[in-house]
Amino acid sequence: MYRFLLTPRRLAGTLLAVLAVVVCVLMGTWQLGRFGDRVESHREAEQRPGTSAPAVPFGQVLVSPQDAVGPGDAGKTVTASGRYDARHQLVVPDRALHGRPGYYVLTLLRVDGGGAAVPVVRGWHEGRAPTAADAPPSGPVTVRGTLQQPEDNDTGGAHAGGLPVGQLGVIRASSLVNVVPYSVHNAWVALSDADPGLKPVPPVAPHGSGLDIKAFQNLGYTGEWFVFAGFVLFMWFRFARREAEARRDIELGLVPDAPDVRDAPDVRGVPATPAAGSAEETTTEPAPAP
Repeated sequence: MYRFLLTPRRLAGTLLAVLAVVVCVLMGTWQLGRFGDRVESHREAEQRPGTSAPAVPFGQVLVSPQDAVGPGDAGKTVTASGRYDARHQLVVPDRALHGRPGYYVLTLLRVDGGGAAVPVVRGWHEGRAPTAADAPPSGPVTVRGTLQQPEDNDTGGAHAGGLPVGQLGVIRASSLVNVVPYSVHNAWVALSDADPGLKPVPPVAPHGSGLDIKAFQNLGYTGEWFVFAGFVLFMWFRFARREAEARRDIELGLVPDAPDVRDAPDVRGVPATPAAGSAEETTTEPAPAP
């Protein structure tokens, strides 16, 4: 009944279907692995020790302003010594904490030794309209906090621009380059113990480690690829079954057994031969003259 599947044309179609299924399964498995990696990195970020871990000097993690904060460094407890630059204190609006609106208070720390400044978020203040924050401590200070990666435009509450003077839309070096007359590290530190009148800012998970929309996109793509594989199998079985049923009906005489037109000779331009007994073959003898 299914011997027609062994013909060269049907074998080629079967091979193509198998190849499509293999590709779909491989792509789905790859997307599932991407989702698993994000889940694992999210779990590691949650289990990473917090502020109770031994602190390391900031200069040992980031030496120059060009150094990037890797996923393994984000969340580390660091210390830095220097003086706050009270003249360039900034507020970062639209930063919610536990569902309540508020803003960050950010002050640049001019580290000892004349290196690049470190953006320090001294804490969070509740309120929709940012107000002038209290002045930072004067004199030499040593801060302790959590090292954070620079924010991007996808950060909740981030502003690309258009803010009043004294406000910062995104915490990153490129946003500070025209605000302060000195170099700044492309990172920031959230104080473990906020200054008076402020609340500590909880650490932010490293980029790509959280179960964000991209992680669930990987999971959705996984389902799509597996659905494609199932669709290919379904269509192959459907076509094979329909052709087998059609051939069976022809063998049983349920439908006329029409010849395969692909195997018929090319008779274009050849006049058709009338069938025996047809009207065209019948001739009439002329009547005898009287």
